[in-house]
Amino acid sequence: MDDSTIWWVAAGLAVAAELITGTFYLLMVAIGLVAAALIATTGAATATQIAVAAAVGGGAVLVLRWGRSRGISAPSAQANPDIHLDIGQTVHIARWSADGSAQVHYRGANWTAIHRAGVTPSPGEHRVAEVIGSRLLVDKS
Repeated sequence: MDDSTIWWVAAGLAVAAELITGTFYLLMVAIGLVAAALIATTGAATATQIAVAAAVGGGAVLVLRWGRSRGISAPSAQANPDIHLDIGQTVHIARWSADGSAQVHYRGANWTAIHRAGVTPSPGEHRVAEVIGSRLLVDKS
């Protein structure tokens, strides 16, 4: 079997394993394996192929790890608009109770609205920031 074929098969196995595990790291390793397959088609020595696979795959993993560590993360599930379509919607609060909650009629149902700690509640339009169970955490619009 040709060297490039072995690298292509290894890349395919890495992609298949990634589909099973759901990590992006194996895709980065697969990129390194593809680079080795491409180098193998030029007739490069086996040591060069291995070095290219390690350098490209390892470099891609490092870039992915660096990008994830920069603090770019998805909001919590409670505040993620992809999960809760209510995030960002507005509600009208007529009055707040003494305990810091308010009853609002939203989407055909009664909800309990709460405000952030340290914020003085005031009536008016508010934006839904999070959905916590059956309560809406709101911010003043």
